[in-house]
Amino acid sequence: MENRPDGEREEGQTPRPEQPGPAHAHPDGAPARPPGATGPEYGRSGPATGQWPPVYPPPPAYPPPPGPHAGPPASRPQPPGHPGQAANRPHAPGGAPPPPRATGAWAAAAPVYTPHPGAHPPPGPWGHPFPRQLHPGPWGPPPQPPRRRGLGVLVGSSLAAVVALVALAASILMVATTPREEPRTTGTDLSALYDQRLTARPNEVEVDLVGHPLYGAAVPERIDCPIPELDMGSDASWEEFASAAGGCLDELWSPVMAELGLLGETPEWTVTDVSPDDDNEDGYTLAYYESDYTRITVVLPNVRQLGAQIPAGEREDVWLALMGHEYGHHVQHVTGILDISHDLRWNAGSLDEELDTVRRTELQAECMAGVGLRGITGADPDALEAVNANFNTGGDLDTHGSAGNRAYWLEQGWTEPTVGACNTYGADPDRVS
Repeated sequence: MENRPDGEREEGQTPRPEQPGPAHAHPDGAPARPPGATGPEYGRSGPATGQWPPVYPPPPAYPPPPGPHAGPPASRPQPPGHPGQAANRPHAPGGAPPPPRATGAWAAAAPVYTPHPGAHPPPGPWGHPFPRQLHPGPWGPPPQPPRRRGLGVLVGSSLAAVVALVALAASILMVATTPREEPRTTGTDLSALYDQRLTARPNEVEVDLVGHPLYGAAVPERIDCPIPELDMGSDASWEEFASAAGGCLDELWSPVMAELGLLGETPEWTVTDVSPDDDNEDGYTLAYYESDYTRITVVLPNVRQLGAQIPAGEREDVWLALMGHEYGHHVQHVTGILDISHDLRWNAGSLDEELDTVRRTELQAECMAGVGLRGITGADPDALEAVNANFNTGGDLDTHGSAGNRAYWLEQGWTEPTVGACNTYGADPDRVS
């Protein structure tokens, strides 16, 4: 019978002392069962055999909360390192901490758990193992085996790599030193087809100023090549006019160059405000050709000074003849005539001999100016008359010949069917004076 909650007891009942019960006390706090007594008032019935005391499963090592007839609660063991460890589970000197022991009604039934080194703690009252140790102890993790040192593996790998390299070097040496068979010649021997003259140094070309192949070429046919109108006061207009005239002259002379097998570079056309003339020179330079740069330059101050004396309707033809004269020097350069002329001047024995060479070169360019003037203007006789009237009516020049000879060679290029009409190097001295 349970103690009533209000503390009352029936008559004849003696209150039960609050002390630990016998070993057969019921774990649920029910009254002690007399020997041989059964019934619901004494708690759960015993086994079907009527055995007393009944056999129950071993209780856990840790008791539940105390009931009305239970003894004082046993101290719950704490994990190692817990603040209450010293009071609840004192350590024996020199050994592992003793296992917890239950008291009261559980003391007789609680099994004694004896831990051994490396074992886990027993299950707790809540069905899970006690937390593991966080520091070395009797319940800590088992010791790990020492790791193997990798020195032997490293040495073995190195030896294997050395052996592989030695084997590779030996195989390369065997391939390199093994004699190879000479390839067998089959088919045609191509060396028999080679022309040995192609590897020989080419013969030096000798330019004959009198018998040059240029003189056998036909005078080029007239072309239709428009020229822009010239504004004498504008530098840009002068450069545009000169470049357009140069393009027309390239087109006109290209058949002659192709017949001779020559490929001449198109000259550059430009203008300048600086005159190259010295004070002691006769006349003044209107334009000049530079063979080293393949360039033709128009001297603007001088052409403007002369242009002020030329009628406006004749200026374009006069300037076309000037462009044709400078392009004639370019034809001499491409054919090699100009270089020979320079050599004759430098090797001249006297001033008269040098000036004779200069005049023959300049008068030949004037003849080629007649070729260009006819080809661009369509052989208009007024163009030839305008040029002679403004260039060749007066003023003899030591470097460019007399006015009469200048007019003669200009007309030669205008009227004759071949470029041989411009062979000034084979002309009599009187025609080049």
